[in-house]
Amino acid sequence: MLDLVVVVLTFGSIFVVELPDKTFIATLVMSTKMRPLFVWIGVGLAFLAQTLVAVGLGKAASFLPDDAVHVAAAVMFSIGAVILVREARSADAHEPEQESEYAEKADPTAHGLKVVLTSFLVLFAAEWGDLSQLLTISLVAKYDDPVSVFLGAWGALLAVSGLAVIVGRVLLNHVRLSVLHYVGATVCVLMAGLTLWELMT
Repeated sequence: MLDLVVVVLTFGSIFVVELPDKTFIATLVMSTKMRPLFVWIGVGLAFLAQTLVAVGLGKAASFLPDDAVHVAAAVMFSIGAVILVREARSADAHEPEQESEYAEKADPTAHGLKVVLTSFLVLFAAEWGDLSQLLTISLVAKYDDPVSVFLGAWGALLAVSGLAVIVGRVLLNHVRLSVLHYVGATVCVLMAGLTLWELMT
């Protein structure tokens, strides 16, 4: 049965972690070079595949003892916080470099299904082992609710990519990437704390 609390928790944690991610930049750049709607569809399909894989791995991990799952989830959230803080220090400086990298992968002459396929392949390759995918695995293992976590995670990824397509440039002009990294790290610390609190109660 669908658990709205798990959906919301998953959505919130994945959203703030994915917002400063390189996939946001990739989607933003490609949507300026190719038809935005088709870019978003391709990106959304890539996220769908990645989320399904993460949910499957998380479901397998949920068969482990509850204490082990909670400890592993807390560790994953803590590692996520450390990664985001470390990346925050160089995020603003590396932003132009990332934009150039993804601009080269976009094909301004592409139309229709070719835009969808190009966007799918770029994001599919970039997202393996991504922090949001690792957190999705942890959340499924922790709550043993693959449907709720899937909906929250995929919904968050679609929302972030939609923001990148619609207002990505405006957002980056007003909010530094490093700030978004620190917000994501804070959420990871809170999730780690919540997980440990659940373990002890």
